[in-house]
Amino acid sequence: MSKSNLTRRGVLKTGAVGGAGLALPTMFASRANAYTNEPTGDTVTLGFNVPQTGPYADEGADELRAYELAVKHLNGEGDGGMINTFSSNALKGNGILGKRVEYVTGDTQTKSDAARASARSMIEKDGAIMITGGSSSGVAVAVQALCQEAGVIFMAGLTHSNDTTGKDKRANGFRHFFNSYMSGAALAPVLEANYGSDRKAYHLTADYNWGYTTEEAIRSSTEAMGWETVAAVKTPLTQTDFSSYIAPVLQSGADVLVLNHYGGNMVNSLTNAVQFGLREAQANGKNFEIVVPLYSRLMARGAGDAVKGIFGSTNWHWSLQDEASQTFVRSFGTEYGFPPSQAAHTCYVQTLLYADACERAGSFEPCAVVEALEGFEFDGLGNGPTLYRAEDHQCFKDVLVVRGKENPTSEFDLLEIVEITPADQVTYAPDHPQFAGGALGSCNNGA
Repeated sequence: MSKSNLTRRGVLKTGAVGGAGLALPTMFASRANAYTNEPTGDTVTLGFNVPQTGPYADEGADELRAYELAVKHLNGEGDGGMINTFSSNALKGNGILGKRVEYVTGDTQTKSDAARASARSMIEKDGAIMITGGSSSGVAVAVQALCQEAGVIFMAGLTHSNDTTGKDKRANGFRHFFNSYMSGAALAPVLEANYGSDRKAYHLTADYNWGYTTEEAIRSSTEAMGWETVAAVKTPLTQTDFSSYIAPVLQSGADVLVLNHYGGNMVNSLTNAVQFGLREAQANGKNFEIVVPLYSRLMARGAGDAVKGIFGSTNWHWSLQDEASQTFVRSFGTEYGFPPSQAAHTCYVQTLLYADACERAGSFEPCAVVEALEGFEFDGLGNGPTLYRAEDHQCFKDVLVVRGKENPTSEFDLLEIVEITPADQVTYAPDHPQFAGGALGSCNNGA
């Protein structure tokens, strides 16, 4: 059996994947409030579904590190991390509702079908009561729909597309990570201040739902301040050499290139753009500029010097000085020897938020967890005061605008925070056009 077809419990790998022919989830129909995979022993199993292969594998590796650290802290091991700074005092380091936390893992391969198969295996064979993870919005949307059908909670990992809490939102799904609209709302004022309102933009966009909504959000926010979009070209998620896409840019009349790419795609496209001389180019009497709407430290490290001076947005950064962020950085650094990425942060936080909701609800029952999370306001997990909005299960919190450092001091010190955009500046109405369609629906206990 291939590595991608294995799930892992703790550090041991056990049986695996498949769509058809799997056992039904554990349900207890004799009980009045039966639900999928209701724990009956002294442990509870969580499912960590991350890209261990494919273009987002670096993000997946850091997500898995964070999940394993969260499990340690929930079980009372290590220094407790952000359990000590979390404004809710429900978590005691004795597992969840007194049950020791165990976990299984799967490889999404950054493919929706593979992600659904591994999530289904974790639910049906391993008894996972909550699924979390992913570094692709296509994967997140697919797995969120599966969890809704199966009657388990989905705590999204790194997913930035508007669709996750827009047209594809589900009552059993929750997102802590920010979204495309928020990136546009945070970036636009900074781009206008630095590059002016008279610009012509050329977009290269990953050909899936995250790319589409990110392009829409950046176009909408920049066109509102006066920019013109001269071209928007889709690129395959599997693309590794973007030379043929970069070559036409300087002949297009554009003076800004917007790379709606993430992970390895962004590393390769930005590297190609720099190799083609776009950083030193002039167009329309202006210095040519490059913008990366969604940044991560891992991407910055992969792209190296190419990131210098380039603006983008991020959900969280290890250099934040609030007590919670620095507590997490110390915990993660002690465990792994380097600072956490934004992917690690959001996945760690989602795990704590799920456990806390179970504690406050006094139950693992999905609908009870949904009720505990809807409208929940909290602090002490980084990003300042945060709301889990009931209408769409989207978190609202401060958003960071960052820029590649000109003179980094280490391989981790590659981005500098240039603006902390307050939550109210990136908050939108639930019926905003970029989030139109779909319905949250009702929670599903599965039984």
